[in-house]
Parts: sequence; C-alpha cells; structure tokens
Amino acid sequence: MKYKLIIIGGSAGSFQMVTKILSKIPANFNIPIVLALHRLKHVRHGFVEALSIKSVLPVIEPLDKESLKPGKIYLAPANYHLYVELAGKFALSTEEAVNHSRPAIDLTFTTGAYCYKEKTIGIILSGANRDGAWGLKKVKDWGGKTIVQDPADSQMPTMPKAALEKAGEVDHIYKIDEIIHFLKSLV
Repeated sequence: MKYKLIIIGGSAGSFQMVTKILSKIPANFNIPIVLALHRLKHVRHGFVEALSIKSVLPVIEPLDKESLKPGKIYLAPANYHLYVELAGKFALSTEEAVNHSRPAIDLTFTTGAYCYKEKTIGIILSGANRDGAWGLKKVKDWGGKTIVQDPADSQMPTMPKAALEKAGEVDHIYKIDEIIHFLKSLV
C-alpha cells in the first residue's frame, strides 16, 4: 500500500460532503482517515454518531497517545488540536486556537505530513476561512498527494480557494464525486 494516512480538512459546508464520502468508503478500506473538521466547541456529542450512521468503518474520537490503525476513521475531538506523532500516535492539545480554530486543520495536516511524508494524502473541503491552506502546502512540500474540492462544487469556497492560492500547484481539483472515486481507487 503506497499511502499510509489520509487527512480531510473542512469547515462550513463540509459536513454533508464528509458524510457522502464516508458513505461510499468500502469495508475493506485500510488507510486510516483523519477528519480535522471545525466544530462547535461546546457540543461534545452527536457528531461521531451522525458520521457513524453513514460509515461502514468505525468512527472514533481518538484519545491522547492512541495509535493510528488501518480501517478506522478518526475525528478530531471538539475544542482540541489533533497532532500526528512520529510513533504513529495521536496527541491532543488545548493550546491557543490557530486560524481562529481548535482543532486547526493546518496543525493536523502539518504533523501528519511530517510523519508520513509522500505516504500522506491531504484533502481540503468546503469552508469559510483559510485554515488548512498552509498545512496542505506542507503536505505538498513533503511529497504527499494534495486534493482540493473544486470551489464551484463547495458550499463555502473560501477554504478551497485559499488552499489553491497557498499550496501552489495541487495534484487534483475535484468535485466531491471525483474525490470519492479517487479514494475508492486506493482499495
């Protein structure tokens, strides 16, 4: 297997896209998927359950120092930054917000790409701010695959446009159905 980690970042307008993606991921999908999604910080329940309804793979909010495992979907917990560590484990942090966000997509992308280099796939979906643009550039800089949701296909095109502007030449600009097709082709 070429890729070892997929990170999907999104904000406003991305939840519907994420549920669509998860509903199409087959049970034999073995690459861990990390979801760095902006969420309401005081709402602790319901998000995992809503995603679990659509996914045949387990959706988990990882604990600090939990190991990444194939065939799992990991959701950054509300109001925590989610880092990927060299030992293939997660680290949670309540450090200051980055880009007005905690979890910050930039931090998850950057740490994941640093650990897994060319074996990382970074995907930016709909959102209303610039979080994720710098992190996606780091995925590209370390040899990973970069995908941006087509701004014309997103509810809030600010985040995809910022990623295209900051990351330079990304590998793919895809509509959501093309992202799904790409992910399914990895099986």
